Order: sequence, then structure tokens, then C-alpha cells
Amino acid sequence: MAAKLQERIHRDDKNLCKLCMSELANVYTGLDVSTEELDLLDMPRRSFTVHFPVQMDSGKTKMFVGYRVQYNDARGPTKGGIRYHPDLTLDHVNDLAFLMTLKCAVVNIPFGGSKGGIVVNTRELSRHELERVTRAYIRDISDYIGPFKDIPAPDVYTDEKIMAWIMDEFERMRGKHTPAVVTGKPLELGGSKARSYSTSLGGIHMLEEAIKRTDMDKFSVSLAIQGFGNVGMNTARLLYRKGYRIIAVSDSKGGIIKEEGLDIEEVIKFKVETGTVSGFKDSRNITNEELLVSDCDILVPAALSDQLNKDNADDVRAKIIVELANAPTTQDADRIFQNKGIMLIPDILANAGGVVVSYFEWSQNLNSNYWEEEEVLRKLKKTMVNAFYDVYAIFKEEGRGMRRAALQLGVKRVLDAERLRGNL
Repeated sequence: MAAKLQERIHRDDKNLCKLCMSELANVYTGLDVSTEELDLLDMPRRSFTVHFPVQMDSGKTKMFVGYRVQYNDARGPTKGGIRYHPDLTLDHVNDLAFLMTLKCAVVNIPFGGSKGGIVVNTRELSRHELERVTRAYIRDISDYIGPFKDIPAPDVYTDEKIMAWIMDEFERMRGKHTPAVVTGKPLELGGSKARSYSTSLGGIHMLEEAIKRTDMDKFSVSLAIQGFGNVGMNTARLLYRKGYRIIAVSDSKGGIIKEEGLDIEEVIKFKVETGTVSGFKDSRNITNEELLVSDCDILVPAALSDQLNKDNADDVRAKIIVELANAPTTQDADRIFQNKGIMLIPDILANAGGVVVSYFEWSQNLNSNYWEEEEVLRKLKKTMVNAFYDVYAIFKEEGRGMRRAALQLGVKRVLDAERLRGNL
């Protein structure tokens, strides 16, 4: 059975789920999963490709390709982002939908997993072309999405503006207001408060729970954050305001370090003004590679995949790693960290705050009852802390890493739902 799962691992270097899929082979073996259970999880419930024409600004018509995969809906309607990328493939979307299935199960929200997108380079489109492409895609998949079927959300190269177009096109076709068809919308159209920084805040809740289980003091630890985009910047800002000492941050152009601690508010201003953190006053320039092995207590990879690997894992000094990026750690590095006693909070758990607040947005839309920011934050913390406890309990019992514990929990919950439905 493990061998069968290994055979379906997508061998594209850009696949963010390689580690997840590979590790699952071991999880299945440990759970003594039957052949019929593996077969049920081994393929998506629904998967389709659409081809649609769009008139460009030049007046010419161009064909586009779109995908949507609804992997498993045993626990509820499927949930997953829409990404626009020129290298998008159906296999890649399939694996990401599988990961979303497990992520929703791990944090125990009533969703299955899905993913979708369009093969397109958004930089080559005008605003009007981007809108026409989005609306055409939604017209082709409209019969397969909806508040109780499949709920899209933003992903790579999509944002709240595109989600607004999706909602509007769906509502035009249905002839009624249906804000719960999509999440990640602007607040004015039914979006949820706190969503813009929910991924970062969810990761911080994971970090603070992990710190409680060590002999470290939260106000004396040092942190390094790789990646200073939306997630990394918000993480740094929130941690700084909580009183944490952040000694290093980086972006695609380089990094900076100051052992006494950086003034993150000033670093953000500098980044906005110059487009990079490199060169910030009263700090020393370093590379992204140097940041990963810097003398910090806590490392937060919030940039690209495969950043922590067999070449640098032995040199990592952090005691806790919080994966806010997707798959920043290779399987080889994962084993090294386990042997070194480093606690690694895996992406499937650490960066789930975004989908949790997406669930809150969907719920608010269905009930037309919108929560104040304080209530959203309270519910987010409760959900994330409960998820940490659930995963940590398995980790302590088996002692084989937090990633394996999270994947094991996700698989069990999906199979339990299938069994209760009578599908097993």
C-alpha cells in the first residue's frame, strides 16, 4: 500500500506536496489502512478541465485552460484556492487539493479539500482581460461550485478583487445574492475581518503553544523570519508588537540581521520605500542562506519551498521551526531535525489560519451575521490551539515528529467521515 502511494507522487520539482505525499506512505503503514481505504483516498472525487475562449483587448480571441479538483467532500463542501500560473498542471492541482483535504481535517473545520486555477501569466493581461478571463472560467465551472458544493478562495496570483468578480459572475448566473460562494472577498462584499493577517496569526498561536512546552521564555527568545511578503511581514509585525525580539528578516533580494533586535515597524517602512529590507540602517546584510542557519531560537520560513534541505539542516541552530511557507522543508531535513530534537510545526498546521478564517467568512455569509474583529480573533485562537493540542497529543504518544502526527490525524478524520457515511 505504501508503495502504491509512492507511485502517485508527482515528480515535478514545483510540486509543493512532495513531502506530504511521501510522508503519507509511512502514515498509512502506521495506521494499518486497508486496500479499500487507500483506494478511496488515492484519487479525487471529482476532477475536470475546461477550455474557454476570451476576447482580448486586441479584438482577437484566445483560448484558455482551467482546472478544478474536488478531492474529498466526506467532511463537508470542498474548500480551496484558485491560482493563476503559466505552469499550472492538473496533477499539481490534484495534489494541492489533497493537501487541502487534510489541512481542513487537521484543524477540524467542516470542509473537504479542493483546488483550481487557470494556466495564465497574469502579467501579460490587462485588468479588463484578467476580469474577462476570470468571469469566463467561472461560467464554465459554475454548476460545480456553490456554498454547499465547493467554495473557492484566493491563491497564487489571485486576490480579493478577483474573488469579487467570481461572486458577481456567479450571482448573475443564479439571479440572487450568494456571498458564501467564495471567501477572501473585500469587507464591503461580505469578507471577514482579520483575514488579511489570519495566516500569520494562526502561525503565531502555534509558536506560542510550542514555546510553552520548552524551557524558553517568550520575551528572551530570538527569531529569524525568511520571507517578507504578506505572511512574513505580518508575522514580524505581530510578533514585534507582542514584545518578541526579531533578529533577522529577509526577502528575495537579501536579508538583514541585528542581534539586539530589529525595529520591525521601521523595517516595514524601509521595505515599502525601497522594495527590499537589504540595506536597512543599523543592521548587517546577510543572504537568505545565512539567515536559515543564524544563531536564533526560532526560525520561521515564510518564503519558498525546499529551503531547508540536507545541505543546510545540520547547521540550523533553531530549537523551534514554524513552517508558514508551503513545504519549506525537505524530507531529508525533516529527519535531521527530528534527530536533533528540533520541534517543527508543519505547514499543514502552522499556516492553516487562513482557511480557518475563510470558514468563518463562509459561516458569516450564510447567517448574515457579521462578527467584530475581536470575535474573529477569539475564535481563530481557540480553533488553532485546539488543533495544536490534537496534533501534539499524537506526537507525544508516538514521538515521530509533528508533521507525521498532523498527517495521521488528517487521514484518520477523513476516513472516519467516510466510514460513518457507509462508504467503507
